Amino acid sequence: MDAAAINAFLAAIPLPALGIDRSERIVAANSDALTLIGQTALDMNYVSILRQPALLDAIEATLSDNQPRIAPYLGNDGAQDTTFRVSCRPVPGIGLEQAGAVVLVFEDITHVEQASQMRRDFVANVSHELRTPLTALMGFIETLRGPARDDAPAVERFLDIMQVEAGRMNRLVGDLMSLNRVESTERVRPTNTIILNDVVDSTIRTLRHLADEAGVKIETEFDTTPVRISGDADQLTQVFTNLIENAIKYGGSGGRVTVRMRWSAREPALRAPGVRVEIVDYGPGIDPVHLPRLTERFYRGDDHRSRALGGTGLGLAIVKHIINRHRGRMRVESTLGQGAKFTIILPALEQDTESA
Repeated sequence: MDAAAINAFLAAIPLPALGIDRSERIVAANSDALTLIGQTALDMNYVSILRQPALLDAIEATLSDNQPRIAPYLGNDGAQDTTFRVSCRPVPGIGLEQAGAVVLVFEDITHVEQASQMRRDFVANVSHELRTPLTALMGFIETLRGPARDDAPAVERFLDIMQVEAGRMNRLVGDLMSLNRVESTERVRPTNTIILNDVVDSTIRTLRHLADEAGVKIETEFDTTPVRISGDADQLTQVFTNLIENAIKYGGSGGRVTVRMRWSAREPALRAPGVRVEIVDYGPGIDPVHLPRLTERFYRGDDHRSRALGGTGLGLAIVKHIINRHRGRMRVESTLGQGAKFTIILPALEQDTESA
């Protein structure tokens, strides 16, 4: 097989692919491979181009014994590190004096590695979050069985703390189950037509007692015209409960929380009819360094304060997945010392002009 035929064959492979003959030169490569390893790779010694020991060893061994092998290859696409699984396969009858060659095919498995890393991080985070309350419970149980057995005030105090820690674990398990449910339905778009006003009003009524206890006034700025959307009422209730409750807990020092809702015949973020719901607090605000990571699982801008207020670090991750399911957007704006604004943008149905 001549060089033109080899290159035509490699060009038909929809992955980066190249050929190395017995002279250890790269004798053929498709355009994807040249983009990956460099446009000047042809006719170069493969050792000077690939340079990664595990892959070099696999190529050398396959050239020697004609046995197929798989090796890793690490690259970078300019935005992130990439990981490839490289298949090394002997091909007889091509290359130098038709002595055969090795064809390498690079399969991008970056997404697989990222998913695996996410799973490892998730397990580690869950284990870490559960370890603290479990350790506390075990310590208090041991104390109650020993030195504090007959100390009534200590027993009462320890039982109160144990109840708090057990509640933390219960909230964590509940949020994990909720996160699993919303992730499993994220690609299934809701089809029920609901009135968003009713969802927001019901959420505010439910949280009034929490706001009263915190000395926070909930202000509303939207009219009574029904805003209809295709949505899951239960999931959207979860979204607004989380955001308004966070505003009360973390921004309550400002004394008030404002909830605004505005329908638009053409929402710029969606290029279609949409509705914006803004939850604004006037508290200490959020350091800008934390804003890009707020929706990551278990990420907390103020870890100590979040734990003290019973946060699990999963609430905004759940919100993100629910908004994604509704094909919406979420934006966070904050200035330190001036509060924070969370904006939810959802596709909406055309307004009923008769009721308007």
